[in-house]
Amino acid sequence: MSLYRSGCQFVALSLVATGLAAALNTAQAATEWDMPTPYGDRTFHTVNIREFADDVREKTGGELDITVHANGSLIAHPEIKNSVRRSIVPIGEMIMSRLANENPIFEVDSVPYLASSYEQSRTLWEASKEIIDEELAKQQLRLLFAVPWPPQGIYTQDKVSTIDDLKNLKMRAYNKSSERLAQLAGAVPTQIEVPDIPTAFSTGRVDAMVTSPATGADTKAWDYLGNFNHAQLWLPKNMIIVSERAFGRLDEKTQQAVLDAAKEAQERGWEMSRTETEEALEVLRENGITVSEPSEELAASLEEIGNTMTEEWSKRAGEQGQQILDNYEQLQQ
Repeated sequence: MSLYRSGCQFVALSLVATGLAAALNTAQAATEWDMPTPYGDRTFHTVNIREFADDVREKTGGELDITVHANGSLIAHPEIKNSVRRSIVPIGEMIMSRLANENPIFEVDSVPYLASSYEQSRTLWEASKEIIDEELAKQQLRLLFAVPWPPQGIYTQDKVSTIDDLKNLKMRAYNKSSERLAQLAGAVPTQIEVPDIPTAFSTGRVDAMVTSPATGADTKAWDYLGNFNHAQLWLPKNMIIVSERAFGRLDEKTQQAVLDAAKEAQERGWEMSRTETEEALEVLRENGITVSEPSEELAASLEEIGNTMTEEWSKRAGEQGQQILDNYEQLQQ
C-alpha cells in the first residue's frame, strides 16, 4: 500500500471519527425534560401543552425535548408542584387553586362571581399575575403561562332549581373554593381527581360535582348524570411552572425559545378554552345531558354564597389579596 493511499485512509478515518464525535456531542448536548400533567390526552389543556412542547423542540432545533406525561401517569396532581420545586421533574402543569393552602392568592380565580366571564378572568389575571410570580419565585419556581378552564357549573342527576336541591348531596370538590361552596350550599364536599370521577359516581362516593363543561364531556358525564347547570361560577386556571434551577441551566437562546413558546401557548390556550366551552356544551346536549341556566332563586343564592366567599378570601389573603382586588378594580375602570 502506498504512503499516499495510507495517508488518504488516515484522513478519511479521522473525518469519520470527528463526525461521530460531533454527532455524539450533539446528542449529549440535547436536554430532555419530563412534564407531568394530571389531565387526560383529550383535555384541551393537554393538547395545548403538547403543542407547547412541539414548539419548544422546533424553536430549539431539538436541543430541548419536553415529554408530556398525561393523566397523572408520572406524578399525581397533589405532588406536581413540590416535585418541580425539588427538581424531581423540571416542569409541570397543575390547577393554580391547588396551592391555596400555601397562600390564598392562588385561589383568587376560584372565588364565585369575582370573575365569571373570559373578559373578567383575563383582567383578574393581569391584576394578580405579578404577585403570583413573586410568590412562586420565593420557592425558585418560574411561571411560564396560565390558561383558564371553561366557566364552572353544577352537575347533578336531577335538575337543580333552588339551593335546597343541593342539600346533603355528596359533591365532588377539587380545591378549597369548591369545598367551601359545597359547605355553604349544604352539600358534603368530597375530594376526587378528574381520572377518578366516573368510578366515584358509579360507586356512590359522590352525587354531584362542580366543574367545567369540558371535564364533563371528557369524563362522559352522561354515563352517570343527567343535568348540568351552566352557573358560570368562576374560571379556574391551570398554570405551567418550571424550576429556576432547570431553567437556569439552559443557554440564553434556549431560554428565550421557551419563553416565546410559552407566550404563544398562553394565547392559544385562552382561545382553545373559549372554543371548548361552546363545543363541550353541545357535546353534553347531544349525549342527553339537560343543560340549563340558574333560576332567579338559585342565582340569588349563589351570588350570596359568592359574596360570603369573597369576604372570606379577602381576609385570608391579607395585604396581597387587597392589592390584587385594588389592581382588579383599577383595570376594570
